[in-house]
Amino acid sequence: MSDALLVMKKITKRFPGVLALNRVDFNLRRGEVHALLGENGAGKSTLMKILSGVCQKDEGEIIFKGSPVIINGPLAARKLGISIIHQEFNLCSHLTVAQNIFIGREHRKGWLLDEERENRAAADILETLNLAIAPDRQVSTLTVAQQQMVEIAKALSFNSRILIMDEPTAALTDREIDSLFRVTNILRDQGVGIVYISHRLEELAIIADRATVMRDGETVDTVNYKDTTLDKLISMMVGRELSNLFPPRQSAVSDQVALSVKHLSREGVLNDVSFDLYRGEILGLSGLMGAGRTELARAVFGADPIDSGEILLNRNLLKNHSVEEAIEAGIGYLTEDRKLEGLALGLSVQVNTLLSNYQKYASVLGVINEKKISSVVEKLSRRLRIKTPSLEQLAGNLSGGNQQKIIIARWLCRDTDILIFDEPTRGIDVSARYEIYELMNELVQQGKSIIMISSELPEIIGLSDRILVMRHGRITGELSREQACQNSIMKYAALEG
Repeated sequence: MSDALLVMKKITKRFPGVLALNRVDFNLRRGEVHALLGENGAGKSTLMKILSGVCQKDEGEIIFKGSPVIINGPLAARKLGISIIHQEFNLCSHLTVAQNIFIGREHRKGWLLDEERENRAAADILETLNLAIAPDRQVSTLTVAQQQMVEIAKALSFNSRILIMDEPTAALTDREIDSLFRVTNILRDQGVGIVYISHRLEELAIIADRATVMRDGETVDTVNYKDTTLDKLISMMVGRELSNLFPPRQSAVSDQVALSVKHLSREGVLNDVSFDLYRGEILGLSGLMGAGRTELARAVFGADPIDSGEILLNRNLLKNHSVEEAIEAGIGYLTEDRKLEGLALGLSVQVNTLLSNYQKYASVLGVINEKKISSVVEKLSRRLRIKTPSLEQLAGNLSGGNQQKIIIARWLCRDTDILIFDEPTRGIDVSARYEIYELMNELVQQGKSIIMISSELPEIIGLSDRILVMRHGRITGELSREQACQNSIMKYAALEG
């Protein structure tokens, strides 16, 4: 391959008791976007950790610009021109854009910082990417998309020839994704090779030149993106056909109101929001980033204060507006950021499942029945198909899909009637998504009710019985399952007045 920028041959990596990578092949050309696909646990992250120097291969060869190289640490990778942009950004929010770009390599006049020269150098890089971001602006004032652009600028400041993007669009709006793709195309035109890791397969048709699919630590195939289909990619990833992205379901919606929200307001956040949630219903909440969807969910759960309004559960008024009251009344919340707010990553699967539930299994004297709780968690683990070596495994060691199932198990342990799913499949692979969707269908068939927030319109349309669209903290539209389409949702999401 005369145009190959990178060739990884027969890469093998073993961890104690696990063959993480088994003779994996991967290559990257100059000026291409190469999608790296696979379920969580397929080996994508391990392969990229080896390329970026975070861990070392046991066997195999890495050829960079035609010559064999040894990448024995992140510094070695960076010197070669290999950079990675993680899903969780690595920026100092209290520093400026320029200070973040050149952190550890500050421009100096003798012993003093030369901020003027540093700002000029940062401005040159930002101009190369056609980014209208002031170099002296504090990072904490930037949007998520702008922070991502700063990460890209930082990578280019090392003269990077390979850029690894890990789930780059996970927290972006459609408009911000367009901006990211514009910058990506600029980098491609400059000859930068981009490894693009994403679970959002539909967007890859726009940006990807080729795709390599991994499964169970092995390379399945590498294909030209224009010559393949979404169904073929999914089949390669999961090892079986998935005829539809969403499982079939029959409506279980009753005429019984499970939750009623009346005139909920909070200055600058929520504006006179009212809606009903019916028993057996999946109610979708859609809208652009900043529309107030998560703020509404947190208000209903009692996590954020309100200025006025009422929340009624089964016609009973929730008086205290607190998380404790909401949980006791039968409301569960799967937070948007499961790692930061939903799980104790350093604790076991069993402990995480039982958070909020220990009192239920304690005696009058507060003694926990360990045998009973182990049995309960084991049953829930089997029911939700949580893939874990044992219940003592740390939650932080599991894949995103299994972490999400642990939080669901926590609320099922309480037999919660109303579940709020905030971005339930963000960062989760296609097979695990399907399992989450099946579980949601199963729950509403049992008479439970779900409020689902999602930034992915196909997900909102494919799962919801009814959709509420928000903008600037208020509901601007309501659509039935039959009325729902991307155009109608976006019309209400962009509605002014």
